[in-house]
Amino acid sequence: MAIIHQAELQPTKLELLEEWLPRQPWFTEPGTAGLRKVGSYRFDDPAGEVGIETMIVSVGSSAVQVPLTYRAQPLAGAEPWLVGTMQHSVLGLRWVYDACADPIYVAALAASIMLGRPQAEQYLQKGGNLEHLAQSVFVHSTGPIHDAVPDVSSATPRTTDAGTAIETAGLHLLVLRRLDLTEQPVGALTLTGTWEGQKGNVKLAAIREA
Repeated sequence: MAIIHQAELQPTKLELLEEWLPRQPWFTEPGTAGLRKVGSYRFDDPAGEVGIETMIVSVGSSAVQVPLTYRAQPLAGAEPWLVGTMQHSVLGLRWVYDACADPIYVAALAASIMLGRPQAEQYLQKGGNLEHLAQSVFVHSTGPIHDAVPDVSSATPRTTDAGTAIETAGLHLLVLRRLDLTEQPVGALTLTGTWEGQKGNVKLAAIREA
């Protein structure tokens, strides 16, 4: 499960994205004016150390998917994929990464698609109590298709005009960035999502086995 703290963030996640999105080759809007969060979904880190959140944001005529990981320490070798840092009033300084370069996210994404592992239930910590939060994005996978996920520790992300391709020894993953809200998703190894106001499933990611 994912525990969300009542906290102040400086800068906020959207403020980080306002600066970061225009530098991405798959971002085609002229700017980030009017950027808003549509919703998000989370995966669990089995070790409980890394926060994994995928935000879906709207700007201009685009719906954009942005997977992020939150870490207490820098991720070695991932400097080009750093979105920024933010001060969390409860957890302290956090390093925010484009999650496609973070093996914790890649393993969680692959497990969701291949094993049918569900998205994380979210809870808000209020004092000593945990309050269950309703999901704002519901994700669905074509799994379980396999019994295990190959080692993805050597995953290498590559940015394309449409999204981010993540290459591993045994898998080729594609994380879509500009989401097509009208296309009917197809494929044996896919992750799709729905949210308020979006009736049909939207393709979010796919895997092609090597």
